[in-house]
Amino acid sequence: MQEIILITGASSGFGALTARALAQAGHTVYASMLDIKGKSAKEAKEAAAFAKQHNVDLRTVELDVTSQSSADEAVKTILKEQGHLSVIVHNAGHMVFGPAEAFTPEQYAELYDINVLGTQRVNRAALPHLREQRKGLLIWIGSTSTRGGPSPYLVPYFAAKAAMDSLAVTYSGELSRWGIETTIVVPGAFTSGTNHFANAGKPQDEDRVNQYERGPYKNFGEVVSEAQKSVIPADADVSEVARAVARVVATPFGKRPFRVYVDPAQDGAEVVGTVADRIRIEFLNRIGLKDLLTPAAV
Repeated sequence: MQEIILITGASSGFGALTARALAQAGHTVYASMLDIKGKSAKEAKEAAAFAKQHNVDLRTVELDVTSQSSADEAVKTILKEQGHLSVIVHNAGHMVFGPAEAFTPEQYAELYDINVLGTQRVNRAALPHLREQRKGLLIWIGSTSTRGGPSPYLVPYFAAKAAMDSLAVTYSGELSRWGIETTIVVPGAFTSGTNHFANAGKPQDEDRVNQYERGPYKNFGEVVSEAQKSVIPADADVSEVARAVARVVATPFGKRPFRVYVDPAQDGAEVVGTVADRIRIEFLNRIGLKDLLTPAAV
């Protein structure tokens, strides 16, 4: 079945790969980007070229997840062009790297605004339509860091991803009676194939960074980076995340998995997550709300 899909943060990385994979699977895909005529003009042209070359329906739409009006306008554009919207892929996010103490509170807030509040803005723009049609799918691109072995120097990013994961879990129960499904796709660390590490933000408090560098954590950032690379197989393919999303979309309504792990480093997140999700199931059964575990049929 052809779906109308909106992907946030789709100018590069997981988002761009997922947009292409879903378009090639026969869906109409809106790859959202920030500043299509400026900062993301090159990426928008590449998406258009891909669509033409492969004869697929891959489009771009302007969407700044830090702006409610931008999210509203993007969804309005899709509904005007297509008449409906069926799948949202929450992918937009930003990574930072450095000592947790050296990031200002404002930096933490900015990261939370992009990675967490951004999903809320898009939900508020899209969910009224999905609820009205009594059918839809939310796919959240999470991180194994929320339950696996978290590396140092990525604390603000990991904290934001953990908050997003919590939001996704709770939302799932509040949307299932509307016929809206939830899947959380959980990638592990990929040190190549995306721009996450290359474009990672840095702490603004350079004095605090220097204090760490002059102390027992001298060159620790390099140590952490090399340690992460050492546990990732040489054949780890970042495109598998996009293929995992495509498989979820292709799965029949009511049969989609709650979580899908794509973790070449095997950092333990799947083990812990399986237990956590089992407890969620047991608790909802215990309090008489087991119907929240499956989407209501139209």
